[in-house]
Amino acid sequence: MFRPSVVFVLLGLCLALFPSATAGQKKTPERPKPRKYRLVWADEFDYKGPPDPRKWGFETGFVRNKELQYYTGRPENVRVEDGMLVIEARREKFRNPEFTNRKDKNWRLNRAFARYTSASLTTRGRADWLYGRIEVRARLPRGRGAWPAIWMLGSNEENANRLADGEIDIMEHVGFEPAAIYGTVHTEAYNDSKGTQRVGRTEIENPAGEFHVYAIEWTPEKLDFLVDGRVYYSFPNERRTRAEWPFDRKFYLKINSAVGGEWAGREGIDDASFPQLFAIDYVRVYQSK
Repeated sequence: MFRPSVVFVLLGLCLALFPSATAGQKKTPERPKPRKYRLVWADEFDYKGPPDPRKWGFETGFVRNKELQYYTGRPENVRVEDGMLVIEARREKFRNPEFTNRKDKNWRLNRAFARYTSASLTTRGRADWLYGRIEVRARLPRGRGAWPAIWMLGSNEENANRLADGEIDIMEHVGFEPAAIYGTVHTEAYNDSKGTQRVGRTEIENPAGEFHVYAIEWTPEKLDFLVDGRVYYSFPNERRTRAEWPFDRKFYLKINSAVGGEWAGREGIDDASFPQLFAIDYVRVYQSK
């Protein structure tokens, strides 16, 4: 979710916004679990209302990457309906309660109002895992400026160094590349500040119009990144130091939909695309039998 500083190419034009999060979509028959795994955690979103507080917490405020949205836990921005989790990025004027003054050098504090709102969910403090298969079936938001992400961070509460703990970006997408999906790892040795980040990229059909399954398979030997069961990138454990492979500790999950920022905002924002809807059918975590 913290992005590389390379230049990406516009692949196509944004299409018209779907009128609702679930219109015209039905849940597919439940897939059998992978044979070598057992299901250890899941949210099927087979209820209605706010996300299950036993499983999910929220980030709030202006959080990272100089993104334009203010994250909230309001039902306008995040809810479970029709058997799916819906994260709704909205174009609206929203007061920043942490505002100080416009000259403050902290970008989180010098904005009196946000122009957009959205939501970011996390399992931090509720659930984390070491190794296994993490998969999410989702339909992505459409529109220039959209930046949905499914990602993981190390659970080491004592270490404030994100790179030392590691980051796994299971899925990232930016609206100005309508077909592209990215999977990335960030570590002390491999990161965007050094220009050494390790990133995989693939293109799929209509990620904002159809549901796809985004997953990683994580073992002591490697991280595989998959879309619809197909591995498109692998990151091996080179068995050097933790600077290259910090992925031997538990990680927790985040799911969010950002607006603009240092990557997704490079081609501007299409205000006509709002609300931008990120629909998640299920989240499942498997571990070896």
